[in-house]
Amino acid sequence: MKKIIISLFASLFTLLTIGAMSLYWGYQMLLDYGQQPINVTEAQELTVKRGTTFNQFISVLESTDLIKDGWKLKWLVRLKPELAHIRSGLYEITPSDNIDSLLAKIVGGKEKSFGVTLLEGQTVKEWSQVLATQDKLVMQADVFQQILLDNGDDSGLPEGKFFPDTYHYPAGSSEKALLNKSYLKMQQELEQAWQGRQANLPLKSAYELLILASIIEKETGKASERPWIAAVFVNRLRKGMRLQTDPTVIYGMGDRYNGNITRKDLRETTAFNTYRINGLPPTPIAAPSLAAIKAAAHPADVDYFYFVSRNDGSHVFSKTLTEHNRAVNKYQRNR
Repeated sequence: MKKIIISLFASLFTLLTIGAMSLYWGYQMLLDYGQQPINVTEAQELTVKRGTTFNQFISVLESTDLIKDGWKLKWLVRLKPELAHIRSGLYEITPSDNIDSLLAKIVGGKEKSFGVTLLEGQTVKEWSQVLATQDKLVMQADVFQQILLDNGDDSGLPEGKFFPDTYHYPAGSSEKALLNKSYLKMQQELEQAWQGRQANLPLKSAYELLILASIIEKETGKASERPWIAAVFVNRLRKGMRLQTDPTVIYGMGDRYNGNITRKDLRETTAFNTYRINGLPPTPIAAPSLAAIKAAAHPADVDYFYFVSRNDGSHVFSKTLTEHNRAVNKYQRNR
């Protein structure tokens, strides 16, 4: 009898050992399965629709040949129930992804990000054209005007009031949400620049600072010259001299501008022709960069009143009209 009991215990121990080894092997197999690469050779998109169950998600992966042995994934999620909490959205699968990393993206809601760059020196019209070409962005009519109204601005003048930058968004985002970030960013930076501006600037408001910054932005792409360009315009405003800057003429011409400014264009009276009007134009002429805003708020301490392009992106600055005419003859008329 004693031998029988010992034999039974030995058999039970053997069965338990085999069972434990089987469970361990099965557990290890499932963990190894999580390291299995996703079957893609280049990046592609995967849409997880709202309301998709985990089993439906597995079926999608199998039907698109992204994974094999989907039954293993069903067992894996039993070991790790947190993996079943998938989120809807558009995700990007890359060749470096395995099952674990893909699930981490989808459970974490790390959707594919799209980006659009709204360039400094461009107008609202130009930005609208760029936004219209963006993938996965929901468009809205009169969106710039709507954002102004939503933020208590009933001027109807959106030009220059949005901050140029690269904005990232997930699929299905609204153009309005993206541009509202741009608007709020510009108001924040503009207010900060206005509050910290140089004393005794000939500007009445933060909006006039924005207008001046937009002109500075259009007049030079060379960072080191922005404070000098700003100084020229500030010095002219202080003396009551007209700004006489070509970018304002171009803006006032609108769609009539074909790449050239004629003498007739310079003589034409428009609200933006600073050869004909005194002071600043009524609105910005483009979206200024933060550097241009800072230059407008802190112009260089120089007594220049004129500048002319060297045709290489830089300018010659002059204190007197005689010096300026000499530079014009050298770099413009005698080209």
